[in-house]
Amino acid sequence: MKYPIAIEPGSDEAAWGVAVPDLPGCFSAADGGVDEAIENAKEAIAAWIEAAVDSGEPVPMPSSIHAHRANPEFAGWIWAIAEVDPAVLDERAERVNITLPRRVLARLDAKARAAGETRSGYIARLALSAP
Repeated sequence: MKYPIAIEPGSDEAAWGVAVPDLPGCFSAADGGVDEAIENAKEAIAAWIEAAVDSGEPVPMPSSIHAHRANPEFAGWIWAIAEVDPAVLDERAERVNITLPRRVLARLDAKARAAGETRSGYIARLALSAP
């Protein structure tokens, strides 16, 4: 997915600001110029999408840069595209093979049973709730 981003030019004293107009409240910044601003925007977009999906909120699809260029809020800003892997929206289950010591697997299964969950569900919940 290719999201248009608006980059507010920085200086030696100020960071480069980044806004993602299609994702309300999605902002980023960089000290190292346009290339770093684009990379940081990709991380911010992925985090915004992940949080929206986790909370059941809809994720707006990217629009074109032209849809936002006329916005006077971004006058004098640099426009770029931040490409994010569409897999961040993919909810399909995927079988994986992991290797764990038997004692760890036994502990994992016991904790999953105690929580009333499957092994996979327990691991997924832990991963999604980790800071």
